[in-house]
Amino acid sequence: MTTLLAFLVTIALLVVVHEFGHYAVARLCGVKVLRFSVGFGRIVASRHDRHGTEWALSAIPMGGYVKMLDERETAVAAQDLASAFNRKNVWQRSAIILAGPMANLLLAVLLYWGLYLTGVPAFKPILGEPPANSAAHAAGIRAGETVTRIGGERIESWQDMHWRVLREGIDAERLELETRDAAGHLYFRTLDLSTVADADRENRLLETLGLMRFMPEIAPVIGELLPQGRAASAGLQSGDRILAVNGQAVERWDQLVQYVRQAPARKIELTVERDKRPMLIAVTPDASTEAGQTIGKIGAGPRIPAGTFESLQTRMRYPLGAALVHAVDKTWELSSFSLEMLGRMVIGQVSLKNISGPVTIADYAGQSARSSLNSFIAFLALISISLGVLNLLPIPLLDGGHLLYYLAEIMTGRPVPERIQEIGQKVGMALLGVLMFLALFNDFQRLLTQ
Repeated sequence: MTTLLAFLVTIALLVVVHEFGHYAVARLCGVKVLRFSVGFGRIVASRHDRHGTEWALSAIPMGGYVKMLDERETAVAAQDLASAFNRKNVWQRSAIILAGPMANLLLAVLLYWGLYLTGVPAFKPILGEPPANSAAHAAGIRAGETVTRIGGERIESWQDMHWRVLREGIDAERLELETRDAAGHLYFRTLDLSTVADADRENRLLETLGLMRFMPEIAPVIGELLPQGRAASAGLQSGDRILAVNGQAVERWDQLVQYVRQAPARKIELTVERDKRPMLIAVTPDASTEAGQTIGKIGAGPRIPAGTFESLQTRMRYPLGAALVHAVDKTWELSSFSLEMLGRMVIGQVSLKNISGPVTIADYAGQSARSSLNSFIAFLALISISLGVLNLLPIPLLDGGHLLYYLAEIMTGRPVPERIQEIGQKVGMALLGVLMFLALFNDFQRLLTQ
């Protein structure tokens, strides 16, 4: 229910904001709006305002629309001709169409602004010990170093670092990091990316490079158990201390995790201490797929003493003006990166598997809502940016397709012929159909492999 409600709130909010952008600018330009609908299909409830606009809630809550007075769609009385959309000049029509995507981008700015004003909890960009054969180890990075800059850009949190590595590393041959150790010594590290496969750049670049988040040592004591997980089914209990796995001594929780990850669908024998008495418990980890790898999971989490992570956490909070600047920068960066990735998909540099559809959006909506209000707001901002950018694509039926027609009209001095627009609509419908098929295919493939 959390996932469903979060998804419906996401769709409703973003659609209302998008369509209200069209509505508000249409009214400013003197266009009569006949209907503002949240959802498609049969109208469930509606009312008319004093301007004659019908505000409607429709049966299929997967979008919405603004219907304007237009001679191309219905007969218009002589006294209403001046308020018809098609009678407005090309600049006014362009402004009305552009207002929808711009409203989504503005919403993202406002959401990020609010987050930066109230403070965003985050982990400090402190690195753990990199694997011996990784690029991070070869660059000289050691546990405890804090990343301060990447490619000249200041880094304030682990999330900042993650984003900047993805942004800089999408096609770079090397990555320049500035770090400081606990004593304050400054280091300049260069990571070699020349051997990193394209698939790893898209899905698990940090892990491939060996950029691991620093984690304090946590004792291998069972804390939380999933009710139907393999650990609970095998008889493990909260408070059990794991002494060994298949006879190999275990001193830290991360060692247990590694043993379990390496044994998907294979029985392992745990030496457990319970009430100061040792016992043997056999458990077979579930096989799960993450980033193309099959790993084992038993459905157990560690018992973490209070305050363990306090020294590793920070809060990204800024005054009014600085928060707005950060919000605009964040929205611009994500928008431009989304366009760049779409371009790379078109020319085959990035896998089409990165396209997500409504199932994945619903999944992430539920996850973020269950996590925290901040996480859900950040998710809303990200999806609002995606919706705004998607609608600006020059595909007929989308806002960007209409803007393309208006650009041609500005350049030639006359509207695009209706026959060409009809052909464009068919092409646009086919393209959007293919896009939706890919999105749903990727969604269900993820569900089946995870």
